Amino acid sequence: MDLPSLPQVRLKIARRSGHPWIFQKMVEKPATRLPGGTVVDILDRDGQWVGRGFYNGHSRISLRVLTTDRNEAIDAEFLNNRLGRAVALRRDWLGLDAVTDAYRLVHSEGDGLSGLVVDRFGSTIVLEFFSAGFWRLRTALQEALSVHYPECRFYWFAEEHVQKQESFDCRPPEPPPPGTITEHGVRFRVAPGSKHKTGFFVDQRDNRKLLAGFCKDRRVLDLCCNTGGFSVYAKALGRAAEVIGVDLDEEAIGLAKQNANANQAQVRFVQADLFAWLRDILPSGQRFDVVVLDPSKQTRDREAIDLALKRYGDMNRLALQAVAPGGIFLTCSCTGLVSEEMFVDTVRRSAWQAGRTLQVLKVSGAGADHPFLLHVPEGRYLKAVFCRVE
Repeated sequence: MDLPSLPQVRLKIARRSGHPWIFQKMVEKPATRLPGGTVVDILDRDGQWVGRGFYNGHSRISLRVLTTDRNEAIDAEFLNNRLGRAVALRRDWLGLDAVTDAYRLVHSEGDGLSGLVVDRFGSTIVLEFFSAGFWRLRTALQEALSVHYPECRFYWFAEEHVQKQESFDCRPPEPPPPGTITEHGVRFRVAPGSKHKTGFFVDQRDNRKLLAGFCKDRRVLDLCCNTGGFSVYAKALGRAAEVIGVDLDEEAIGLAKQNANANQAQVRFVQADLFAWLRDILPSGQRFDVVVLDPSKQTRDREAIDLALKRYGDMNRLALQAVAPGGIFLTCSCTGLVSEEMFVDTVRRSAWQAGRTLQVLKVSGAGADHPFLLHVPEGRYLKAVFCRVE
């Protein structure tokens, strides 16, 4: 098959990995300047063709390999095929439409589309760009997705640090009005374009349902409750006797209260720093049968991993003291740079320091709509450890 001629970018190395990221230090600078996100043919140091993908000389990830099939162009047909495969996984294999109208449609490398994340929230589809290449293809992406979700409207964005790293200017459209999504019969308000991106995290769906099964007639504490996902599940689906949600973010607490009201769930939400709040209530002997700790991402910087682990250690050590003997503790980390091994070891040390013994029931992660490739472990960012505490 004759494909249009593309600019060529040469590597300084032999290509011995299937990982889609090729870093700047491994790439020869092209003789002619190429705009960020240009589709290029990739040659190894010996001039052998090894793949095709996006080039961005501004980015630490200079090349994102999208195909190793020489006969596959990066065009509308390519997007239709990859997106069709991603949609089929969610709808035909995972059967998510029967459970929820909110799920991840494209999980970047896990769906063969490095640098792109797509979430569905009811009648709104949100595209998040991590690469200039997909930003340039935004119209074609929307056209391809419209085939599967003809009634949906689109919103897109890129975080400021990504725009800076990738050197592109992403101006989001007018945000759609807030809407309501349903998950296992529980309703949540979502607001794409707000400070919290969507106001909701679909990756914890399966973990929320599992946790709800422990909550009947129990006292539940949800630390870093954000917009109340675990709290509302514990009361509405789990039939907990009492639920308290704690978060420092005033806007998140406001959304959490709306979510509880939407499900006629009586939850007490407290705007407070978890350290100060726990140190205030622990001396009185207050303990909870079920405690959830799900803090926000602690770092994006490899140099700050040790500091992130220290924070996780401090939070877990204090949270464990609030669990009643024999109670359930769910502790989570969404920091991709912190591996499961690092996180579990940090929780182990926290338990030892708190004088508690943890019986691990399950180590989980994001739902199956967040697939990852075995040779691209970066896609497996969420860790969720369910424990019984003695």
